[in-house]
Amino acid sequence: MTDASANHEPSDQPDTHGETIGATGDAQDSTLEKDPAEWVSGDDPMTEAQRSYLDTLAKQAGEELPADLTKGEASQHIERLRGQTGKD
Repeated sequence: MTDASANHEPSDQPDTHGETIGATGDAQDSTLEKDPAEWVSGDDPMTEAQRSYLDTLAKQAGEELPADLTKGEASQHIERLRGQTGKD
C-alpha cells in the first residue's frame, strides 16, 4: 500500500475515521448553517436549480422576484418562501 495511513505518515487530510455525514447528523444544529450573506460564492449568480425552485415557490406564493438574484439572495428567498408556502 502506498497511502499515508498505511505508512503511518502524516496526512494533509483530517482524521474522519468513524465519522458520518448526512441523515445521521443533527439537522437542527444551527451552528452548522452559514448565513448566505457569508458564503464565498454568495455573490455569484443563482444556479439554474435555485432559479427553477424559486420560480415554483414564487408562483405558489403569488410573488414576482427579480431574475438577477445572487446565490445568497436566492437562498434567502427560497427559505422565506418555503416557510410561507409550507414546503419543507
